[in-house]
Amino acid sequence: MDPAKDAIGFIGIGVMGSSMAAHLMKAGFRIHANTRTREKAKALLEAGAHWEEGPAQLAPKCRVIFTMVGYPSDVEAVYFGPKGLIENAMPGTILVDCSTSKPELAKLIAGAAKARGLGALDAPVSGGDIGAKNAKLTIMVGGAKADFEAVEGLFRLMGEVVVLQGGPGSGQHTKMANQIAIAGNLAGAVEAIIYAKGAGLDPRTVLQSIGSGSAGSWQLNNMVPRMLDGNFEPGFYVKHFLKDLRIALEAAREMKLDLPLLDLAERLFESMEEGGYGAKGTQALYLLYERRRLEGGGN
Repeated sequence: MDPAKDAIGFIGIGVMGSSMAAHLMKAGFRIHANTRTREKAKALLEAGAHWEEGPAQLAPKCRVIFTMVGYPSDVEAVYFGPKGLIENAMPGTILVDCSTSKPELAKLIAGAAKARGLGALDAPVSGGDIGAKNAKLTIMVGGAKADFEAVEGLFRLMGEVVVLQGGPGSGQHTKMANQIAIAGNLAGAVEAIIYAKGAGLDPRTVLQSIGSGSAGSWQLNNMVPRMLDGNFEPGFYVKHFLKDLRIALEAAREMKLDLPLLDLAERLFESMEEGGYGAKGTQALYLLYERRRLEGGGN
């Protein structure tokens, strides 16, 4: 793509979307932006992005359109209907959904897009706010190879690991596998620290020993320091992670898979949302365990 000729649309300027769109702007692309709350796009607009009132207004002006919204219902609202992207995008436009959503919905979008002469990729990302800011996201892509190759250069402006996993829905299935692994690693890291505190150890000193070697993980080495610092601001929201776990659990049941760890993780994050932690970062799982430790009379 040519920054001098091709405009890019970006719908969903949130914790991660704002940084992703900013990287495209820094590369010289003209950005047309839309998000639910215009105030969240303020920095991007001040940097030169063009505001559009909705998908219908944005779609005809862009050759490639990225979406990064919260829930499958939001994805449906952006893509379908008379005011959606599919009805209003020009033939040849490539639609790229970076939201974490249902694999079956990704397949529906791809089919509807193809019928109107559009390309469509499901391309959920991993790496949180830090990965988005540093352009080091992992981007998991599903869709046609030709569409992937057409926008691969844009992916590499935002991410470090970019892999085409297969046809429509493959990116979303890969993201589900990613979230299952994160859930297990995060819960293990929290339980390790809660155990250390219960034993009267200094958790930061314990982390020096277990943060390397076979126990080491991204969650242990990046999230535990945030927990111990009392930093529970979202790199990724609890409420969105719960949504992902439920999508994964639904898909696993459809495949007749028994995944007890996934089932446990869904219950833990459901307890977090019920406990008022929905707008916190996933590392707030520590707060749930710490509360239970104190209620149980632990140290």
